[in-house]
Amino acid sequence: MKTRITELLQIEYPIIQGGMAWVAEHHLAAAVSEAGGLGLIGGANAPAEVIRTEIRKAREMTKKEIGVNVMLLSPYADEVAKVVVEEGIKVITTGAGSPEKYMEMWKEADIKVIPVVASVALAKRMERYGASAVVAEGCESGGHIGEQTTMTLVPQVVDAVNIPVIAAGGIGDGRGFAAAMMLGAEAVQIGTRFVVAEESIASDAYKDRIIKAKDIDSEVTGRSHGHPVRQLRNQMTREYVKKEKEGASFEELEYLTLGALKKAVIDGDAVNGTLMAGQIAGLIKQKQSCKEIITEIMKEAEKLLKIE
Repeated sequence: MKTRITELLQIEYPIIQGGMAWVAEHHLAAAVSEAGGLGLIGGANAPAEVIRTEIRKAREMTKKEIGVNVMLLSPYADEVAKVVVEEGIKVITTGAGSPEKYMEMWKEADIKVIPVVASVALAKRMERYGASAVVAEGCESGGHIGEQTTMTLVPQVVDAVNIPVIAAGGIGDGRGFAAAMMLGAEAVQIGTRFVVAEESIASDAYKDRIIKAKDIDSEVTGRSHGHPVRQLRNQMTREYVKKEKEGASFEELEYLTLGALKKAVIDGDAVNGTLMAGQIAGLIKQKQSCKEIITEIMKEAEKLLKIE
């Protein structure tokens, strides 16, 4: 399947892996790229030299292109922005803000910049600043979210910009892929399904919670202070929601989640950890390799879209 995104990124399939903190490291990124998609190293709040090491480790595992997701609110964002240039990365996605201050440097290095956006206004702004494409991410996704659904956001962004649009949020199988294409997207970004990939370093406890999740098992915390996060319900989310209703301060709520994502991903604490996952979790039933995931999605999508 050829789209402007497969041509732009020189990938076999129009599937991009989400830049998930702690999960999107070199094993997963290399496996997704090797399987024909675009794997990403998730910058999150990691120091620049950690990102440099991750990039180099991924390149030892695949000769195919990998990208980096730069989290713009990271205290190390300035240093990471330079490291991706020094390491010759050719594709960057960005989250949690606008990458305008880095655009000139990245464009001079011939880097394709693909910001993640949650509104039409930000998509248009990113196009003006020279973005190569945008990821339009709906609130069905795991982690930090906006308010628009994928179904409503993607076509509005497609109509508003001339650059290619990648759909994200609630996409985990061939049906979701096909639906995104019908909305005008030219690729999809997938996060939650790759969390349970065999190559993902996420703990078995985390993966098992996703696989066992029902349709109603995700919950959004943090709306009271303007930083909504979608995750699976557990003891931590119940306590968080209770404190939110009682009017707890931002600092008190933040303390509750301090290090909680690492607890879930690395330590396997599914009770007190942050189990970031999208609403698509209810559709995910098994662990598979990245190659099996991508092949299955594309086979189902091509059949639905009647692509020979």
